[in-house]
Amino acid sequence: MKTTNAPGAGRRFIQSGSRWEELAGYSRAVVDGDDILVSGTIGQDFASGQFPPSASAQCELALDTIEAALAQAQATLADVLRVRVYLADRADVLAVSQVLRRRLGHNRPANTTLCCALAVEGAKVELEVSARRQRHGTPPAV
Repeated sequence: MKTTNAPGAGRRFIQSGSRWEELAGYSRAVVDGDDILVSGTIGQDFASGQFPPSASAQCELALDTIEAALAQAQATLADVLRVRVYLADRADVLAVSQVLRRRLGHNRPANTTLCCALAVEGAKVELEVSARRQRHGTPPAV
């Protein structure tokens, strides 16, 4: 992961090294104050370009990439407020949901799951998250 600062804007941009970030001119994540917006993330091994065969394994890889981007922003998966899940096949909803429950269920983020065609051939799942850094151990104000 690589982090750059926006001149005068108070924003930081995090790149994972995905060729798509360079090709389409976007960041893996944008940090603005305590808010962290993570772009749609597929479960691809960026070093080899390969996809695991199952949607659940792709979900794990996507979450690993998201977790690394959050770490660059001094945040964790516990800071995730919302997850958007895009699935190529409705049959994968349960398997992906089980991964999300295991990895994110402790903080119960808002969730929207959509079944749709994905932009990258071989991708079965794409995740997009919004997070806010919290002072862990201090409950958020209500």
